[in-house]
Amino acid sequence: MIDAAVRAKYKVTIGIECHVQLKTKSKLFSAAGNDAREAPPNTLVNHIDFGLPGALPVLNKEAIHLASIAGFALNSQPQKFSKFDRKHYFYPDLPMGYQITQYEEPIILGGSVEIEVDGQKKTIGITRAHLEADAGKSTHPPGTDYSLVDLNRVGTPLLEIVSEPDMHSAAEAKAYAHELYLRMRYAGVSDANLYYGNMRFDVNVSVSQTNELGTRTESKNLNSFRSVEKAVEYEVERQIEVLEKGGTITQETRGWDDAKQKTFSQRSKENADDYRYMPDPDLPPVLLDDDYIAKIKAAMPALPDEWRERLKTLGINSSSIESLLDRNGEYGLDYLERIEESLKQDSELGNFVAKYIVNDYFKITDEIKKKTEGAEPAAAYLPTRNQFATVFRLIKESKLNSTSASVLLFDAWTLDKDSDLQKEAESKNMIQVSDEGEIAKIVKQVLGENAKAAEDVKNGEMKAIGFLVGQVMKLSQGKANPSLAQELIKKQLGI
Repeated sequence: MIDAAVRAKYKVTIGIECHVQLKTKSKLFSAAGNDAREAPPNTLVNHIDFGLPGALPVLNKEAIHLASIAGFALNSQPQKFSKFDRKHYFYPDLPMGYQITQYEEPIILGGSVEIEVDGQKKTIGITRAHLEADAGKSTHPPGTDYSLVDLNRVGTPLLEIVSEPDMHSAAEAKAYAHELYLRMRYAGVSDANLYYGNMRFDVNVSVSQTNELGTRTESKNLNSFRSVEKAVEYEVERQIEVLEKGGTITQETRGWDDAKQKTFSQRSKENADDYRYMPDPDLPPVLLDDDYIAKIKAAMPALPDEWRERLKTLGINSSSIESLLDRNGEYGLDYLERIEESLKQDSELGNFVAKYIVNDYFKITDEIKKKTEGAEPAAAYLPTRNQFATVFRLIKESKLNSTSASVLLFDAWTLDKDSDLQKEAESKNMIQVSDEGEIAKIVKQVLGENAKAAEDVKNGEMKAIGFLVGQVMKLSQGKANPSLAQELIKKQLGI
């Protein structure tokens, strides 16, 4: 572990390249399927993906559309003119011997992403974002002397988002990766499933004692926010230790060993001229007109920043907002849509729905998932808009306490979606009695049977009032409104 004083001498600089898999039905240049999650090896390939002689690529129109949406999600917009190039390198999982990508004229130039770390907001610049076709996947079975190649991912449409080197801590790198993830999800351009590699991060790290950038290393194919954070922490420590011992940093590509929580050397880092870029002669330039770009801008969905502002007006804290943003879409449910529906009816109802989802619903579903060993709870666990509205009305009318409300909403999943939760509450004796005369009789009986506690309350021992309210609730079989019961106790005791 590097001493804090030594660590303080070095300026850390971080840039991230993020590969986003666009959610098209087919690949970037072929008609082969684009969902390789459960497909057997080498089954989603055709003559174009294999790089057979004479096979000509045909650009996927939807990939251009999704990349254009991503441009606005990155606070930029698509370029009217972009083109494809060939990037030459030779790996077994790249059958063409080159990768089709965008080099000189990418589809997106510039942009920014705002992050927040420890309450401080910071803007991370975007250098560019370009379209490219993915390579295949090589695997190396342990204990063998051979490798296996799966070409299912060859030609998968990727948008590579390249940041400016504007991050200076592991926390900032993690926050930026997470914000990109949210933006791509909410823009609808990618499923953004990190487990299946829909988003992968290449993290460039350098340290220097001057304002000039140090020699960088690139840790590739990180597929979780935690691995981004830990890879940065490890590289910073490793590089400082090398320099403190008089060594030099080698510009190289490194891998990440999640089990050991450390990076390891893979190969020396290539420069752009090593790839011998050239324009792809088989693909014409991409030309977008003003009308096309304007229509995409007008149809943009609400992005995380907009949702944060909406949810803040409900008095929801930042942690709960981030939880809602993260988990929206879980189990096929749109929590934000349900909140939005409720907001249109009543701002207080929207607040009630949002807080129920964060404080109760997430705990319930997490507990069920734990008990069922990871099985997803059914979508019916989330009450309908009308059921939420009914329960909220009963609370406002003082007919239902918060505990009963949570139980009633949880029970809703076993009922028909058109079920009347008020009738359900009545059948389960959940409705509170707010008849002052009825409760006053019960209070009088409780005070008579608990003279010592009544005297304690009169003498200022207000803890005893909780006991008396409990006795009222017991005699009323839980139906008395506890707030009204407390008021009547004080009234009858003359305090």
